[in-house]
Amino acid sequence: MNPQRDTIQFVLNDKLVTVDFNSNPELKPTTTVLNYLRSLPFHKGVKEGCAEGDCGACTVVIAENLNGKLSYKTIDSCLVFLPMIHGKQLITVENLADPDVLHPVQQEMVNHNGSQCGYCTPGVVMSLFGLYKNHHKPEREVIEDSLTGNLCRCTGYEPIIKAAEHACSCVDTDKFTIHENQIIAMLDEISRITYPLEIKTLSQKYFKPFTLADALLFRKTYPTATIIGGATDSALRQTKKHEVLPEILDISGIEELDYFIEDETVYKIGSGTNLEKLKSLIVEKLPALHKMLKVFGSLQIRNLATFGGNIASASPIGDMLPLLFAYKAKIKLQSADNERIVPIGDFIKGYRLTSIQNDELITEIEIPKPDSDTLICSYKVSKRKHLDISTVSGGFSLRLENETVKDIILAFGGMASQTKRATQTEEFLRGKAWTRKVVEEAMEILASEFLPLSDARSSAVYRSLIARNLLLKLFSETTTSGL
Repeated sequence: MNPQRDTIQFVLNDKLVTVDFNSNPELKPTTTVLNYLRSLPFHKGVKEGCAEGDCGACTVVIAENLNGKLSYKTIDSCLVFLPMIHGKQLITVENLADPDVLHPVQQEMVNHNGSQCGYCTPGVVMSLFGLYKNHHKPEREVIEDSLTGNLCRCTGYEPIIKAAEHACSCVDTDKFTIHENQIIAMLDEISRITYPLEIKTLSQKYFKPFTLADALLFRKTYPTATIIGGATDSALRQTKKHEVLPEILDISGIEELDYFIEDETVYKIGSGTNLEKLKSLIVEKLPALHKMLKVFGSLQIRNLATFGGNIASASPIGDMLPLLFAYKAKIKLQSADNERIVPIGDFIKGYRLTSIQNDELITEIEIPKPDSDTLICSYKVSKRKHLDISTVSGGFSLRLENETVKDIILAFGGMASQTKRATQTEEFLRGKAWTRKVVEEAMEILASEFLPLSDARSSAVYRSLIARNLLLKLFSETTTSGL
């Protein structure tokens, strides 16, 4: 039996930090990185604007050793619990500059008047720093994507974008590059020990395994523990609803769950793969999923959120679930004693309800390679293009043969208490000519299949109209005649 570890270690800027939660009762295992930093002297650059990952005022950068090089990621510190950064470097705005010289991203913000009221500026600067470390002379689309998660009500963004363009045209020779080997050595020393963290305080138990085998044992022993991968959803229970999470199983550090494998018939994706990494891997392989991920949250959110976590949330307005229905995805579930594979349609059982047993974890998502004559489409309708939850989303699969519908899947989010297929509409369309007249008839059937709710995002009438129009959009994009 491995000895218990109840302290965490990470590098804050360039110094090793050890946190013992039992010796520091003011800290909890679920203390966010944001609140931890705000408790320290001279680390007030991070701000709490929303506490839900929408505004970016709390943006920081984490660095990890990836094959002998540091990999830099921008994240929302309001959504990250302290043990999640064990074995990583945490970089804040206070550490970017040398004593007498600003970092290039800071200097260009000055040069282009990129700051006005200043409240959002530290978060913006950290997003630019993450961009600087990952891209040289990036396209404007890349710059805009890196800033999607940072709200600024003063500048209109154009000066910030100009600052990014000029800063990222520089050669990356900042102090972080110079000291990279020293940081890697510190991180390697922390990560040398791989037995789990078990942090137990009077109010909480926090478990962080580093192998799948250990994770499954914890899952079996603590079946009611809240499971977190990126915590972009679960953290809101604390930051917005002020819940105390009594038991947490943090599987974010399990490298075995972070992979992408392709064979002749299927893509196999580890449940721990973050959505930004997945987005970069599937540009040509799964273009409809790539399209959806481009408007999924922000870069800060995608750097945290995991594929498995998004599926496990079973949100009826989640962006990806309808598309996974269209792809005929399968979910691999594992326990300490068994494993099974469940089709996505059988996996989702109801409102935020799945078929996961209380000793199981999602370990893999299998997506069969679509046939060459099958079109997969994804659609998302929301109040704003980026960083917004769907009002209605659709994942559609269409196979035509001689302009006749051979097979079709119409899956919707936001139209019921769970992601749901329009099975009556599908049945009506199969075997019929793919014409506007037929599709308009199908739209009326579609309207009768769902009884959506009216809420703060939309009325039921509007949702019904959107769903019908998305079917018409599918038709218009798959025919040249329009008849």
